[in-house]
Amino acid sequence: MSAVPAGPARPPTAPGPRGLRRFTAPRAPREERCELCGSALPGTPHRHLVDTEKRALACACDPCTRLLDRPGTSRGRFRAVPSRHLTDPGHRIEDTTWELLRIPVSVAFFFHNSALGRPVALYPSPAGATESEPEPSAWEAVLAATGLAGMLEPDVEALLLRRSGDRTECHLVPVDTTYELVGRMRLTWQGFDGGPRARAELDAFFDRVRQRAAPLRGSRA
Repeated sequence: MSAVPAGPARPPTAPGPRGLRRFTAPRAPREERCELCGSALPGTPHRHLVDTEKRALACACDPCTRLLDRPGTSRGRFRAVPSRHLTDPGHRIEDTTWELLRIPVSVAFFFHNSALGRPVALYPSPAGATESEPEPSAWEAVLAATGLAGMLEPDVEALLLRRSGDRTECHLVPVDTTYELVGRMRLTWQGFDGGPRARAELDAFFDRVRQRAAPLRGSRA
């Protein structure tokens, strides 16, 4: 894992303190509630919503999530985070594509920000998430290299990339998965390059993503 320059991300596009807190704060016993209707949430994992105004995650109960998930539902402040995980083993993202993106580290994720009307790039750092704005030509190169980039649901799904040696992984994941990644890196980072604990956490995180991700149809393995 390459060293990451510290520095806060520019609001409102990067995961904010409210979004990261659920992954970095001590898990003191407390009753979690749906942030829309106020009903108590069970101890089992629950769905999240994206608060597009605050650029933060909100916990949600199943009825509220299903309400926002319905086809034809108007695009309001809150959007349900989907659960699909996809991977593109036949992508064509190469070294030249990384150079165009100007991402100085080995892990980055991209999502389409509907408020700005463009994609944004972020990568984990000891301070949270650092933001970068890809050039339109660079994003066009990504769109041409993987079908996953054009499938992203705005605000709620992300394209997750990791370079390891001469190999690049390419996944489509829910945006709360990337919040989790940033939070875990922030918790475990030590020293200049992250240290062994952060690298082990990163490996375990991508193992879980691979286990959940279905191959993109038509992708060349």
